[in-house]
Amino acid sequence: MLKLIKMKDKEISNNGLKGKRIVLLGGTSGVGLATAIEAANEGAKVVVVSSSQKKVDDALVAIPQNSEGYTCNLTDEEQVKELFKKIGGFDHLVFTAGEILQLSELSTAKIDKGREFFNLRYWGALMAAKYGSQYIHKDGSIVLTTGTVGLRPWKGWTVAASITGAVDALTRALAVELAPVRVNAVCPGVVKTELWGNMPEADREALFNDIGSKLLTGKVGEAEEVAEAYLYLMRGKYTTGQVIVVDGGSVLV
Repeated sequence: MLKLIKMKDKEISNNGLKGKRIVLLGGTSGVGLATAIEAANEGAKVVVVSSSQKKVDDALVAIPQNSEGYTCNLTDEEQVKELFKKIGGFDHLVFTAGEILQLSELSTAKIDKGREFFNLRYWGALMAAKYGSQYIHKDGSIVLTTGTVGLRPWKGWTVAASITGAVDALTRALAVELAPVRVNAVCPGVVKTELWGNMPEADREALFNDIGSKLLTGKVGEAEEVAEAYLYLMRGKYTTGQVIVVDGGSVLV
């Protein structure tokens, strides 16, 4: 029989991020920046990391005070190792780093370019977990980033689908290996971010409108909406090894 326990003389807070230190690799733009801003607004101490000093500087203007920023080439193992030495202890690690999408069909795919994408999105995430996990405080977590193209690939997305599939598996493996550190991932659908910046604005908006009209939500995602999933996974002390899909219902239609 379930036993109800009455809590006495204990303040219960719904804000599990207040006072926490959160490191966001790729936290200077798109979903990463949105997550950094939302977490800071809830009282977290945010550390953003990018390969670009200008992006770090711009992000620190947008994020509430008491935030920090560092530059690092996340594909360079020694730099990643040194980065975490500089940062020191923290509570949550979020990996949203990625490059502007460059898609092509298999017949014209540039294999070397595909390796570059893997170096950042997969090996970068693995190295972040390897060197960052030893600095994570008790009840801390890691949140990686994958994508719905791994669940429902489109023509021309072979490399991207392969990477997201690899990160899905990495998430589950790390949850086992690094326990009790929790490891989860967010799987966004199409979101309005800088990752689509290689397209002319008119073409980009037309694409968003076309895709959005076919989704169950009637629109593509905003970075702030996807950020909520990262916040949930950082707070959720009973959630690990999970990939949370935030896609407007794209895998259903």
